[in-house]
Amino acid sequence: MTKELNYSADVQREIFGHHDRYIRKIEKNLGVVIISRDGAVRVSGDEPKVDVAVGILDQLASLAGRGRELEDQKVDYALEMQEEAPKDMLLQMDADTICHTVSGRPVRPKTMGQKKYIDAIRHNLIVFANGPAGTGKTYLAMAMAITAFQNKEVERIIMTRPAIEAGEKLGFLPGDMQSKVDPYLRPLYDALYQIMGAENFKANMEKGLIEVAPLAYMRGRTLDNAYIILDEAQNTTPEQMKMFLTRFGFGSKAIITGDATQKDLDPGKRSGLDVALRVLKNVEGISICTLTSHDVVRHPLVQRIVKAYENYEKNSSEHRKRD
Repeated sequence: MTKELNYSADVQREIFGHHDRYIRKIEKNLGVVIISRDGAVRVSGDEPKVDVAVGILDQLASLAGRGRELEDQKVDYALEMQEEAPKDMLLQMDADTICHTVSGRPVRPKTMGQKKYIDAIRHNLIVFANGPAGTGKTYLAMAMAITAFQNKEVERIIMTRPAIEAGEKLGFLPGDMQSKVDPYLRPLYDALYQIMGAENFKANMEKGLIEVAPLAYMRGRTLDNAYIILDEAQNTTPEQMKMFLTRFGFGSKAIITGDATQKDLDPGKRSGLDVALRVLKNVEGISICTLTSHDVVRHPLVQRIVKAYENYEKNSSEHRKRD
């Protein structure tokens, strides 16, 4: 069958992409033929595949009509999730702008997993985000925290992570305590600089309104009216995780992010994240979000690497069960 779509010349130029690369992706993935002729776009092929292609093209056209920049990630994700996600998923994600970076770039969820994560943060006091690298766990948590801070919903932002070396012994580090812990906290600083700006961040940090500290500094404190982010939670012990969660005070919100497959704890030590995900899964007010390789928004090769490791670990687990 063939369906004809009428888009403006400008929209057609955007949805076809440089050297027609977006259209080529859709054609190759769905086995359809897409041509532009006499000012209209014609899609030909098997009816179910044509319907999917038309749905994706309509979403891309709507985005282009809003002046949005189309990119390979959007097309790849729409094709990958064609059978699992809502038909208007690209439009749902585009409509959810969290904030803007200092350069003016909007921060939005790029996958439905990220969209569910953002919605969970909005509607719960404590949110766990467990998933592989590149899924935006920390960056989106930071964006939500900065937005709440700027809207005066909280009085301060507190970010923390356990100071554990990633499988290496770095030995003696020179300098004062801040110099020693800064390398462990660098990813948090990077996100803050990008969203808030270096000068704004430093000014608020000097006032004590933004705090970036190792997890050990949280002991003995009660944190009221704060947005609290615990990053790299898979490297906490159960005792550290319980200590962190019991710091939670009135008017506060906590986000705990981690990747249960990338622990740097000593062999035999249980992860506080693993224990918490089991203990707290049915507690009201706490949401647990699981992100997967589908939600990786880094280079496409990173997504393939994560997927390969997921398959390997799944197969290894099945072999162990059979043995």
